[in-house]
Amino acid sequence: MAWPLGWAAWDGSDDISAFLLSIAAGLAVSAVLFLAGKNADYENLGVKDGFLVVSLAWIGASLIGALPFYFGGTVPTFADAFFESSSGFTTTGASVLSDIEAVPRGILFWRSLTHWLGGMGIIVLSLAILPFLRIGGMELFKAEVPGPIPEKITPRIQQTALYLWGVYAFLTAAETALLLLGGMNLFEALTHTFGTVATGGFSPLNRSVGQYGSAYFDWIITVFMFLSGVNFVLHYRMLRMDFRPLARDEEFRLYLWIVLGCTAVVTAVLLFGGRYGSITEAVRHSAFQVVSIITTTGFVTADFELWPLLTRVILLLLMFAGACAGSTGGGMKILRLLILGRHTRAELKRVLHPSAVVSIKVGGKAVNEGILSSVTSFLILYVAVFVGGVFFITSIGMDMESAISGVAATLGNVGPGLGSLGPTDNYGSVPEAGKWAFSFLMLTGRLELYTMILLFLPETWRK
Repeated sequence: MAWPLGWAAWDGSDDISAFLLSIAAGLAVSAVLFLAGKNADYENLGVKDGFLVVSLAWIGASLIGALPFYFGGTVPTFADAFFESSSGFTTTGASVLSDIEAVPRGILFWRSLTHWLGGMGIIVLSLAILPFLRIGGMELFKAEVPGPIPEKITPRIQQTALYLWGVYAFLTAAETALLLLGGMNLFEALTHTFGTVATGGFSPLNRSVGQYGSAYFDWIITVFMFLSGVNFVLHYRMLRMDFRPLARDEEFRLYLWIVLGCTAVVTAVLLFGGRYGSITEAVRHSAFQVVSIITTTGFVTADFELWPLLTRVILLLLMFAGACAGSTGGGMKILRLLILGRHTRAELKRVLHPSAVVSIKVGGKAVNEGILSSVTSFLILYVAVFVGGVFFITSIGMDMESAISGVAATLGNVGPGLGSLGPTDNYGSVPEAGKWAFSFLMLTGRLELYTMILLFLPETWRK
């Protein structure tokens, strides 16, 4: 919180005391936890412990992260503050703030910085810079990294985390520089970059990126949103001038074709519907919104609530798909959809040829039964959590369109939904119980369901 405190001090705004109080509270809690766990047996940390560390760390970070919003009077209740904080750390980008530009810059910088920290993951960050903890790294890495198959670049998990953060920092610096070259000021360049590379979507402007009306900014952010939706292991390989994995990666190819296909369809619908007068403008807005939604970033340049129904259905489906595994994006992940598609095709072949041996391969490698079982159970659990979320949100009085899109947007870490939660609206009107429910869905979606759901199983707490 020293960074946003610096902005507050530079502006001389009244949020300085909010940050000082929050820092003091955070240090006090950290000191208590550090002293309590000083003599803990880190060497024998197991899988169950790893999941607990991750889930409780994210909840704790969201609680501490909520303090500046609450102490600064930015939001009226702690439920609002926790919603905004968890939305930031989980890179969802859903907000309860109506007049964002009236909020002090220190608070806005903290709001966007939570994106950047949560994008690559608080636990992966701790593995990179806090090796003295001596915690069994792979257990934390598996609980933290999005996707069914966590991939290590190097034999040492700490070195892997460092390399991933190096790629993350490189993308951050590159986008910031390009936005500055386009004339954006430093504060807005940094906050928009944090929201882009983390696929978060918080903007310091009321009308998000669309407020600039700039084709240059739109395309720069579109490109970096797309890149941030790619597996960061591929980025690492490409920075080492090894492009072969990119060419062979089936998940990346499917991700690319989905983006191109959906952009083409949305562009055609908008042109035929007379929404935009030129093909360049239609392509620009279509590409931006498709990439923003599939990467679960949530930036907007246009009110897609006013677009034809088909385009809104496409965007809603993209909320479920999500970006590539191993990226900062949310959703179910393209790799899981690819495996499920291959699995379905194999089952259809088995129906036609009962005695045939049909293997399922992705990237030239056979997918074992353990991964198939994990992917299938993830899909079932995802649908169950989604249905349960919609049931609860409608039970507290929200309409069906807002409930369905809101649960899809928070569980998939997208941000804006449809109906009363559309791109020009916010989550401020949601009842308090709904805000807590949406906060839980954001954390659950960011941590790949199992990490949060395990908290509610009695076996998790048994020795």
